[in-house]
Amino acid sequence: MADQVALGINGFGRIGRLVCRAAIMNPKTKVVAINDPFMDLEYMAYLFKYDSTHGKFEGTVETKDGNLVVDGEVIHVFAARNPSEIPWGKAGATYVCESTGVFTTTEKAKAHIEGGCKKVVISAPPKDATP
Repeated sequence: MADQVALGINGFGRIGRLVCRAAIMNPKTKVVAINDPFMDLEYMAYLFKYDSTHGKFEGTVETKDGNLVVDGEVIHVFAARNPSEIPWGKAGATYVCESTGVFTTTEKAKAHIEGGCKKVVISAPPKDATP
């Protein structure tokens, strides 16, 4: 689908996984990349597949060549601590969901744009006047 929103997710904790699940279930979005420097790829796949609150993800979840593969779609996985070092643009992400709870000011969140995305959505309440 040419008009899909290409989404990157920074932080694959509770919020990041739920955003990923919702995006995958929406035909207008495509998750193209996930960044989490603190989570092993196999554990990432396990936590996504088996959610204690929302239940088991009914699609396929596997890992291949350092990436997460959900329902046959490859999702690039990165482990950068600095948002400006995450290659969102190379992965094709237009939007990034900032769900670490760390980069919650305009100044900090715009580092994702240095990585190549166009917009950042902060999932936590901002610590400044970010709209």
